[in-house]
Amino acid sequence: MSDTTIAQNAPEVVTTKEPVTNAVVEHAADHHVEPELFGLAPFQIVSLAMFVLVLLMVWKKVPGMITGGLDSRIAAIKAQLDEAKALRAEAEALRDEYVTKIKTAEKDAEAMLEGARHEAGEILERAEADGKAMVARRKQMAEHKIAAAEREAVEEVRGRAVNAATMAAKGLIADKHDASADAKLADQMIAEI
Repeated sequence: MSDTTIAQNAPEVVTTKEPVTNAVVEHAADHHVEPELFGLAPFQIVSLAMFVLVLLMVWKKVPGMITGGLDSRIAAIKAQLDEAKALRAEAEALRDEYVTKIKTAEKDAEAMLEGARHEAGEILERAEADGKAMVARRKQMAEHKIAAAEREAVEEVRGRAVNAATMAAKGLIADKHDASADAKLADQMIAEI
């Protein structure tokens, strides 16, 4: 191929010199006509539309609204971060407080346990003393009961001895005393009065 054939087959580039109303592109045997608007090619129309759109966005302060939205979102995130920091500090304070409470509770529990051991020792000593006193009282009560039983037994033996002596004396008197001795004794008693 020659340079003239390549130049004829290449698309025509629009310059700023004079507007071309129709651009003809030749491809092998077909001719294709590209559309134009006010003498501008499609890519130029798109470029112009984008430029107008950007100008409109700048005029309506869209970048300011975008940055304002981003700034408000940044402020919201900062507020959330500050709140999270405050919550973390509060949680750490609560943790420290509970650690202190746990340590205090452990000390109190140890003190209570020591107090309970001391009290149990005192109660045990008191129980031993009370037990010894109770054994002494029971021993004394048993001795009193034994002494009382001995007195009762002695009284009973004496009573039986008296009854036995009385019965023996009655039997002796009945055997040795008759009616004449009774009359003599009665007269003697009357004379003494």
